[in-house]
Amino acid sequence: MKKLLLLAALSTLAACASGPRQSFPDRIINRALAGAPGQAQPSDVVATEIAFARLAREKGQWSAFAEYAADDGVMFVPEPVAAKSWLRGRANPAQSVAWQPHQVWMSCDGSLAVTKGAWQRPDGSNGYFTTVWQRQKDRTYRWVMDQGDALAQPLVEPEFIGTEVADCRAGREIAIATGLDLEIPARGAGRSLDGSLAYEWDVSLDRSRRFRVTMLLDGEMVEVLQLEVAPPAGSQ
Repeated sequence: MKKLLLLAALSTLAACASGPRQSFPDRIINRALAGAPGQAQPSDVVATEIAFARLAREKGQWSAFAEYAADDGVMFVPEPVAAKSWLRGRANPAQSVAWQPHQVWMSCDGSLAVTKGAWQRPDGSNGYFTTVWQRQKDRTYRWVMDQGDALAQPLVEPEFIGTEVADCRAGREIAIATGLDLEIPARGAGRSLDGSLAYEWDVSLDRSRRFRVTMLLDGEMVEVLQLEVAPPAGSQ
């Protein structure tokens, strides 16, 4: 019920005009709720995450992952794989993992967003996830990268889903291609069409990996998220 109320509030607030830049943490919670001149609507990504999780419960975990994956989506198992190929024909587990978004970072133009949140497996284990969402030509969002890790203690669910929209760049939009190499060691990177939000990941020989997100704030690209995942047990 709390998430449904929050989603309704996000949709209502998205029609309002953005206010002056706020200090952290108010900026994290409130700044992006009103959208931005570049048409960023974090509530659309929150709605997509909720629908994605619901489909996993109703249709099956891997079926939902395949349906929401972009054609060039990458996931980690723990090595990086092309998601569509890895998911094709894969049997769903008897019960899906559950997850909830806690934070959204979005480009000014709304073409790219990163979510972070918590997951829970049926066996009682907990962890976090980060997902990169890319807006498609039909204005829906599909994920281009999904990764996460287990945690000793579950993440504390926030009272509100935090959102932050990047500042808008002056001048025309620019398209920046994503580089990807699925061999080990591997790396990938991408940016929004307007260049205001960027991400990069890399995997080492021992299959440890790093994920980093930067966004345009006050005229500079600022790191807003960096995560490191230890190598899996038994890695050399």
